[in-house]
Amino acid sequence: MTSSPATTTLWRPTGPEELDLVREANWRAWPPRLPEQPIFYPVLDEDYAIRIARDWNVKHDGAGFVTRFEVESAFLSRYPVRRAGGRTILELWVPAGELDDFNDHIVGEIQVIHEFR
Repeated sequence: MTSSPATTTLWRPTGPEELDLVREANWRAWPPRLPEQPIFYPVLDEDYAIRIARDWNVKHDGAGFVTRFEVESAFLSRYPVRRAGGRTILELWVPAGELDDFNDHIVGEIQVIHEFR
């Protein structure tokens, strides 16, 4: 009997273009970062992701989405939690060059759980 690895729930606020690329990857991977995006920022709090998707992505992209996904907890231990503001404004900073490895540790599918227009 094989047990599943322990996972951590993460959220990612995203715009429509990035979401299209996730869809093209069959909801299993995040797309490579653009040259001006050296870090991939998943967040640890759903409310924080909602605020970004609703207040920033809608303004800049016309729509904002909040995704939820699971990543193997043991793998995530290499990334310290970064506080980007208040006590619930917590992120992981994944270097762009490590995103393929990060994607390999996603368990299940990336799910859209909120949509704002």
